[in-house]
Amino acid sequence: MTLSLLHVHPETGTSASLAATGSVAVGGYVNHCWRGLGACATQGLTTNPWYPEGVRRALEQGLSAQDALNDVVAGDAGASRRQCLVMDADGRSALHTGIDNQPVVASARCPGVAAAGNMLADAAVPEAMVTAFLAATCEDPDAVLKQGKAPRFRETHDVELLAALIEALEAGLVAGGDHRGCRSVALRIESFTMAPIDLRVDWVEADPVTELRALAHRVASEDFQAFLRSLPHR
Repeated sequence: MTLSLLHVHPETGTSASLAATGSVAVGGYVNHCWRGLGACATQGLTTNPWYPEGVRRALEQGLSAQDALNDVVAGDAGASRRQCLVMDADGRSALHTGIDNQPVVASARCPGVAAAGNMLADAAVPEAMVTAFLAATCEDPDAVLKQGKAPRFRETHDVELLAALIEALEAGLVAGGDHRGCRSVALRIESFTMAPIDLRVDWVEADPVTELRALAHRVASEDFQAFLRSLPHR
């Protein structure tokens, strides 16, 4: 009942996650990311809120996205109801979609970025999200999409990442999004050079993209940027 996008920049460790759904407060349950490690989106007919903890622990131990995903799915008696997307620090992704998820179920995965969803209005939604994200962040989107090459992210990647995530969300919703409509959205960005960005619209009746862009505009204001610059970095 959700659509999500994950991103990892292997050279810098910057990671990001984005999620949208036709229900309330998607950011409290679905999208997770960790700088230098990877990201996880846990969704489906019903989500499993314990997946991210297991995925993070596995990634910290050096496991690949596929092995980390296998670990959490193997221990879940309700795995047939889950959809889980994982990306590791190298930008490799893995996807589990249980047989009890409701159509339309679809995904699109490239090095460094992947999207997946269930109960979608159209199977083209994840591909639209990935395509828009690559166009906004890298120098060679066609080579990534058509040849599976590793993306050459622009030098301005981290500065433009927030806007790129919102553009990807907008593209997914234009392609159909959740067939019930979109009522909540969330995104998170983690890097080694900036404070985390964690934006959530927990319920909206009409236009989630406009609401999210309004939040992003406030984040970009000089007073808030000064606050972020004052925070300690690891």
